[in-house]
Amino acid sequence: MSKVFTIMEGLENMGALRTGGQGSVYKGRRIGPILSAVKLLPTPIANESLDDKNYRKFVSEVEKLKKVNEVANPNVVKILSWGITESGSLPFIEMEFIEGPDLCELLSEPHEKIFSIKETIKLADQLAGALAHCHKVGVKHGDIKSNNIKFNIHTGNYVLLDFGLSIMSDEERRSSMRHAGAIEFMAPEQNEGQMLFQTDIYSFGVVLFELLAGSVPFPLHDNGETARNTVMIAHMESPVPDLLSLRKENLPKNWTAAQQQHEMQVPAWLLNIIYKCLEKKPEDRYANGMYLQDAIVENSVSAGNTDSNIVALKTENETLQTILIQLQEAALFVQKSTITVPRSLFNGGIVFIIILVGLSVYGLSSKKIVYQSSPQATTAYVPFMFRYTPPNTTAINQTKDSIAKARKSKARAPIVKKRKAKKKKFLGLF
Repeated sequence: MSKVFTIMEGLENMGALRTGGQGSVYKGRRIGPILSAVKLLPTPIANESLDDKNYRKFVSEVEKLKKVNEVANPNVVKILSWGITESGSLPFIEMEFIEGPDLCELLSEPHEKIFSIKETIKLADQLAGALAHCHKVGVKHGDIKSNNIKFNIHTGNYVLLDFGLSIMSDEERRSSMRHAGAIEFMAPEQNEGQMLFQTDIYSFGVVLFELLAGSVPFPLHDNGETARNTVMIAHMESPVPDLLSLRKENLPKNWTAAQQQHEMQVPAWLLNIIYKCLEKKPEDRYANGMYLQDAIVENSVSAGNTDSNIVALKTENETLQTILIQLQEAALFVQKSTITVPRSLFNGGIVFIIILVGLSVYGLSSKKIVYQSSPQATTAYVPFMFRYTPPNTTAINQTKDSIAKARKSKARAPIVKKRKAKKKKFLGLF
């Protein structure tokens, strides 16, 4: 392939990868086997000086764009260099070359027209992470579409490409989007030349809609001005079509009935996120990529889960959390109720309790107190010391006779002997 122009010294032009009104992307090669993708912007810069408004804007946006790569992200293409071409004076940015198909290729034959639910959730998570990474440093992509998202065959990740639109001036961007932009992926406010964080969110919703439905919400049937205006008006005014109906129409015929039934069970949370991204007013969408990523992380337990699985997992988790709280409260109660007692005081207390129990038993027996069980609790357990034993009439009579004889003998005994007997009884007690 012949070279049209020289990019710069040390960077070989290996031919165009794609061209369009928003600029062209060329395959480049540095010394050795290192490949890159070079994005050329369509408007030449006459003077490489900060006095030139266009050059100053270009440098400013490139400096902002370089912040994206200060922290590596596997889902965002790396920016390698930037400058002005030696011939043509066209501004360019050089990015790493990602080997693999883009989404347009993956949605075309011989591939299926739609993605599986599992793969869609994977891409949603990775693309939302890429947007969050860019938006954190203030970079808006502005041109998210199927052919700007590639599948890296070496890593298995989806990668966001082509930040060319983000470094255009407002005038260049407005003209480019109106006449050559991917109108099917454009947010309503882009018709006015605006580019917001919510603009990227809208385009994200279009991409996910296309993956699940097999078609963008508002397809472009030809590239004429009338057709483009029709699509843009639809973005601004028409309701978003029913995604599930389109998915059902585009299910692959070679899938089994069971597989088709399973693949129609798109989680409601995923549908809600897509429709929120496709709101007409920017303020009704997610404010930026960080909020979008949070919504996906919070809702997706794992790729491919259906709503019923998610509900079951959440219910089980709530039950476990309740049990854990109850156990923690019980442990806290025991901890608060526990009193630390010195060992010596504890041992003394045990001895004191034993003495009290002994005296109580002795006192009860000496007073002949009888504990009778309640007739309503005949089968209940009664401690042995309180169990009722029927009296032995013969023994009682013999005891009474013995007591009477003893009293008679004590009455006849001298006073000294009586005192001596009391002393013996005292000592026998203890």
